[in-house]
Amino acid sequence: MSSGKGGELIPSSSELDLDRPNIEDYLPSGSSIHEPVGKLRLCNLLDISPTLTEAAGAIVDDSFTRCFKSNPPEPWNWNVYLFPLWWCGVVIRYLILFPVRVIVLTVGWIIFLSCFIPVHLLLKGHDKLQKNMERALVELICSFFVASWTGVINYHGPRPSMRPKQVFVANHTSMIDFIILEQMSSFAVIMQKHPGWVGLLQSTILESVGCIWFNRSEAKDRETVTKKLREHSQGVDNNPLLIFPEGTCVNNQYSVMFKKGAFELGCTICPIAIKYNKIFVDAFWNSRKQSFTMHLLQLMTSWAVVCDVWYLEPQNLRPDETPIEFAERVRDIISVRAGLKKVPWDGYLKYSRPSSKHRERKQQSFAESVLRRLEEK
Repeated sequence: MSSGKGGELIPSSSELDLDRPNIEDYLPSGSSIHEPVGKLRLCNLLDISPTLTEAAGAIVDDSFTRCFKSNPPEPWNWNVYLFPLWWCGVVIRYLILFPVRVIVLTVGWIIFLSCFIPVHLLLKGHDKLQKNMERALVELICSFFVASWTGVINYHGPRPSMRPKQVFVANHTSMIDFIILEQMSSFAVIMQKHPGWVGLLQSTILESVGCIWFNRSEAKDRETVTKKLREHSQGVDNNPLLIFPEGTCVNNQYSVMFKKGAFELGCTICPIAIKYNKIFVDAFWNSRKQSFTMHLLQLMTSWAVVCDVWYLEPQNLRPDETPIEFAERVRDIISVRAGLKKVPWDGYLKYSRPSSKHRERKQQSFAESVLRRLEEK
């Protein structure tokens, strides 16, 4: 279906039968809009109310966009009595808490680097000892990060253990999800490759605990990552795999579709539910609007990061279950525990435009509805 001069709809021969009526034959020839009853009016011909209703409904009930929006807190410093209290809070957070937190994080990095560099360079050839020490040091620096936010993390359930053929999956709100989980137990995370200082940490420090990086725009990376996942999950001494199957950060109110890759490995899946309390700060990271550095500054200038983490009962693929059904069942478990609303969206749509096929289907559907009305007249 294409558009010609004057906005006339010109159906292609591949879409419509040649014996269908021509729209122009039904248009009024005169300039007057007062036509006898029984003749087709232009307003009837171009009645697009169903299309408009669908479009308006999509705008009003846009559950996809709402998954990636951060809801700003309601202002409470709106009168002369509350404003001084709010101003005191700003002074405390920015002039007292923030400098103290910077010092804590700086001391943490000094301790970490002074230990990690010698261990990494001098213990080559002593693989087991080197792995254990590097693992402990990564957990230590993650603990310093959590302390720099005055993190209050409540862990529920048994602590993860190192076992082969075991994969941990969790809902994803921010890159700090990994930090919060890593301070409790060392994981090998599967994550998007990032630029800047975060990318430097990924390619040096986090490589030591077996983390795997990918670029979602490269098809070859997906094949390589799948192969690495299978190899890593079979290793007895490897750190447990941690995967965020949503593939993108969601605002901790919704749960988007889980990718099936983690559920095709033939491993036991251990669900982890993460829920942030937004009373002090919204931990959602919108990477398209905010760099990770600014995200950390936002956390470090807040009162505290309050979070609950639930280690849930391990799940296995049932005999009559496909990997996609298995992924949905695990998503149900995580969503119920964390109080998330399930939506039937692929999170990767956040990074792409709607396909031309989808637009063409809508255009063809509209054209068929117009021609159907012509036939009725």
